[in-house]
Amino acid sequence: MRMEPKYVKRRQRAAAVLIAALVLLIGAVVYIGVSIVNRPPTDYVGQGNGVIQLVTIEEGSSISEIGPELAERGIVATNQAFQTAALSNPRAASIQPGVYRLQEMMSADSAVAALLDPNNQVEMLDIPGGSTLMDVTVVAGSTRPGIYSQISQVTCSAGSTNCIKPETLHNVGATAKLSDLGVPQWAQEKVSARGNDPRRLEGLIAPGKYVVNPNHDARQILSDLISRSAKQFESTGIQQRAQAVGMSPYELLIAASLVEREAPAGDFDKVARVILNRLAKPMRLEFDSTVNYGLSDVEVATTDEDRARETPWNTYAKDGLPETPIAAASLPALEAMENPAEGDWLFFVTTHTDGTTVFTNTFEEHLDAVQQSLANGVLNSNR
Repeated sequence: MRMEPKYVKRRQRAAAVLIAALVLLIGAVVYIGVSIVNRPPTDYVGQGNGVIQLVTIEEGSSISEIGPELAERGIVATNQAFQTAALSNPRAASIQPGVYRLQEMMSADSAVAALLDPNNQVEMLDIPGGSTLMDVTVVAGSTRPGIYSQISQVTCSAGSTNCIKPETLHNVGATAKLSDLGVPQWAQEKVSARGNDPRRLEGLIAPGKYVVNPNHDARQILSDLISRSAKQFESTGIQQRAQAVGMSPYELLIAASLVEREAPAGDFDKVARVILNRLAKPMRLEFDSTVNYGLSDVEVATTDEDRARETPWNTYAKDGLPETPIAAASLPALEAMENPAEGDWLFFVTTHTDGTTVFTNTFEEHLDAVQQSLANGVLNSNR
């Protein structure tokens, strides 16, 4: 039977509609599939991809507050997943402030668990005032680790793959370009004059608590510490204040290191004044701390032989300030030199084991105070 043309056209139109519908359906399926494949996951699977990221929990903040940062840095897939994991973990509220090692692409549950694991917390580098770059051994006592040894200890903590030995830090401190180490411009000439002495960087790392990046090498670590310290020094107005007391910024830092080593905290500004009064006379400083800096074994009471020894630091044997700082000066010590107390004192001595220090104007008064110190055992020698 022969179809009429109108029926043929109708069937052709129906087939075209069906084909178009199928094309649209297939396109929609493909689009949905591609969208699903390309959509960021709501959560990763597993404990990470091995790439370490350092995450800081600030004092007073909660674990949930860092969710957006973790998502942005690719540590967790989404903030929502992290918040859900934190809310479902009853221990999440006990997170401690600090710096933690996490990995990229962690499941939200794994990230929360990692933040609660003390083994993931980065050991802070804690440098107290009066620290020196090198280890110091006290006569008849223990050895106090120097800053280089402290850095080594932090980088060599459990699980570290980047253990840096003190000797490596000594070598980098002695030989690396000063600009690469972050040494401030106002200190470079004097530091350079020390040649390849590992102690040429003494005093340029300020006391404080620091996070050391476990992936950095020795030069990067020293540069970071010195650069951050330089910003602290600048925050006190060291260049302007140094000029006001008649010193260069580096000389002021040297003097502040003497204050740190010679005085209890409450007397910093008085010792600063003694330093300025003696330099103005001129009169040798004669500080035992400067004698000890050049010795392998130290104690409060120095010997006549040690005081006669000529070194770049011994202020019994040389005029003026030591050639470098003799320790890490805290900001209070630095600010004391920048704003010294008013007074005519030329002498001081610690007279009691509790740190009580007597300041005097004359040598006769000073001798009386020294006798008190000897009677109280402060200046006893263990040599």
